[in-house]
Amino acid sequence: MTELEQLEQAALADLAACRDGAGLAQWQGKYLGKAGAVTLALKKVGALSPAERPAYGQQVNQLKLKLADAAEAKEKDVREAELERSLREDRVDVTLPGRPRWRGRLHPATQMMRRILALFADMGFQVYRSREVEDDQTNFELLNMPPHHPARDMWDTFHTTTPNVILRTHTSPGQIHVMREFCPEPIRVVLPGMCYRYEQITTRSEIQFEQVEGLVVGRHITMADLKGTILAFARRMFGMEREIRIRSSYFPFTEPSIEVDVSWPVVDEASERLTKGTGWLEIMGAGMVHPAVLANGGYDPDVYSGFAFGLGTQRMTMVKYGINDIRLFWGNDLRFLEQF
Repeated sequence: MTELEQLEQAALADLAACRDGAGLAQWQGKYLGKAGAVTLALKKVGALSPAERPAYGQQVNQLKLKLADAAEAKEKDVREAELERSLREDRVDVTLPGRPRWRGRLHPATQMMRRILALFADMGFQVYRSREVEDDQTNFELLNMPPHHPARDMWDTFHTTTPNVILRTHTSPGQIHVMREFCPEPIRVVLPGMCYRYEQITTRSEIQFEQVEGLVVGRHITMADLKGTILAFARRMFGMEREIRIRSSYFPFTEPSIEVDVSWPVVDEASERLTKGTGWLEIMGAGMVHPAVLANGGYDPDVYSGFAFGLGTQRMTMVKYGINDIRLFWGNDLRFLEQF
């Protein structure tokens, strides 16, 4: 019996003795690996005479192919045997309670948006959806901000490839759309949606944010109506223990204009940056609708009056839950999101 025949018998005998994947892997290394017996036998070709080399090399290659085919068949048998053994020994106890599946939830800003809309619905407001891409005229000019008006610097925005078409900087352009649609009927609506501004990203500002615009137009609407609406909303949202501050401000589309702040109870370094050391955080801007804006919407300012307000959903969520960094809303950090 030649040396190669002895090697073949030994390899097949060892292969037949393999009972699991580990044994099969060990067999592969012993016979067909880089330092295996078949590989070493092939390297002996160099020591043979030129006449003996072709026949010997052919025999070794045939042996290698035969062992590889045998190993493949054995691997299939071993895999089936291991599966059968696993099914027999590792039985599943069907009486054990199942593993709960992880469920997603609404984003905290979405939860707050629904809460805001529900509170205004209780006060008789309807929801009106307006577009996020606006023309320059509706976003600025019809809101009493003609070209080169200095107030435009407060609403630096993103432009599209179409001239004078921009991403809206606030939900206020929706006032024009809703007034022109319902004029001369009275209006009491809220307009939710995304806004975009080209701003530096900080703990209190982002380049995009959700906003809720409010608009009331009718006869004999006064600042007292605006103040009562704001206070009723803020007290239902934050409770009676939170202080509300109303102060004078300026917006080109309202006259007079106000801003509304809520007391910030958290005292730490991050909160100092957020509130600029005042202990108050602005939640909305508001005011009586400017006569020019009423006229642009189709209403006679000598007959009709109205008020408008705008509040940020993320800012409201920050006040409600004491969150001191607006960037958390866009970070997709589950440690933050799973708290709501």
